[in-house]
This record gives sequence, structure tokens and C-alpha cells, in this order.
Amino acid sequence: MVAAPNWLNALSLALALPENKSQRLYQLATVDSKGLPHARTVGYVDFLEPEDSPNLPILLGMTDIRTPKVGQMRSQPYVEICWWLSGSREQFRIAGPLQVVASPNVDVDVVPKGEGTLAIDKLTRQGFDWETKRQETFERIPGPMKATWCKPQPASVIGSYDEGKTWPQTLAPAGEEQSEEEKQNRETALKNFALTLIEPVEVDWVQVGTNPHRRTKFTRNGEEWSEEILVP
Repeated sequence: MVAAPNWLNALSLALALPENKSQRLYQLATVDSKGLPHARTVGYVDFLEPEDSPNLPILLGMTDIRTPKVGQMRSQPYVEICWWLSGSREQFRIAGPLQVVASPNVDVDVVPKGEGTLAIDKLTRQGFDWETKRQETFERIPGPMKATWCKPQPASVIGSYDEGKTWPQTLAPAGEEQSEEEKQNRETALKNFALTLIEPVEVDWVQVGTNPHRRTKFTRNGEEWSEEILVP
């Protein structure tokens, strides 16, 4: 019987620990067209997997389709995250190809094409509705956070910090908008909202809460995962 990879079991157990309750942020690194690295902190959303394939997890995230990192993903769709869990003193580095699920109303040239990926392609063939997942994920976001998707383009230059006071501060739930402006803000935010899908093919797990420290590398070949014990 096919099982989830050991690194995912370890990560799930670590996230369930009380001391890691607030550890839901990790660093995502991309490389631009000039070969320069860029890193930022993003929030954990969930893991997905094709039906009957727990060995092929997909790390689900979210982004604004207008951000510089989306352009970087177009030039180099292979990324890595670094997730430090301070409570249990563990680090997970997860690398693999990335795809973006954008609104169907976004110019197709803006969306990173990504690479052919085993897990994502398998889930798509099974009829997974990516647009429904995108909208469901958007609806679960608190109103103030939703509003960040209808502000001006991220990383664009502004005259002063005070300009931020003129931007929408929150978005009402669907169907509860009180004006045409609120409806337009919601439509804009949903259009800019996109999912990121990282398909792990290599994972480096370091445990510094043990004595001696431990380090394990996991590599996916096809649908199979291999493990190697490394010097920390």
C-alpha cells in the first residue's frame, strides 16, 4: 500500500506539537532571470495529494499574481522553501517545481507556465477543480487580509506611507457588500489572488533538538522516495 513519505509524517507531527502551534510561516526562495536569489516569508496553507497517492504531496500556498516573485517564477519555476520550527528545533528545506493557479480573467502571459509535474498533473487528470479551490481558499481568508489583494501593485513606488491609509482596509464576505465600490474591490482582489503549488522532489530535514543532531535527505524518483542519513 502506498504511504505518505516519512518527511511529511515528520512535518505533520512537528506541526501538531503545542510548542510549534504558531510556526506557520516559512521562507520561499526564487531566482530571477539574472540568476539572483530572492527570499521572502510566506504563510502555510495546506498540503494536497492526488487520490490514492499520499506519496505525492503538493504544498499549497497563495500569492498576488502581480508580485515580483511571480515574474521570477516565470524565469525559473524551481523553488525551495526553508521552514524552521523553533519549538521542536527542526528545519525542513523542501525543493521542487512550482506552478501558479491564477484567475481565468488574468492575461495568460502573466502566469508562469511551470514544468510538467507528476503529482499536479495526476490531480488535474483526476478532475480536480483548481478554480473552485482558488476561490474557496480566498473565502477562508479574513477580510483585512483579503483587502491586501486590491491595493496597488506590490513593490510599486509610492510617495509616502500615508498613501496606505487610502487603500481598502477590509473586504466584506461575499454577498454582503454595501456599495458598488466594495463589490469592485472584491472582484479586483479575487482576480489578483492566485494559488502556488510546489511539488516536493527533494527534502532536507535537520533535527537540532536531539543529541547528537540528525540530518536526513529525502529524494523522489518517479513516485518512490529514497532516504539518506547525512552529517548535520
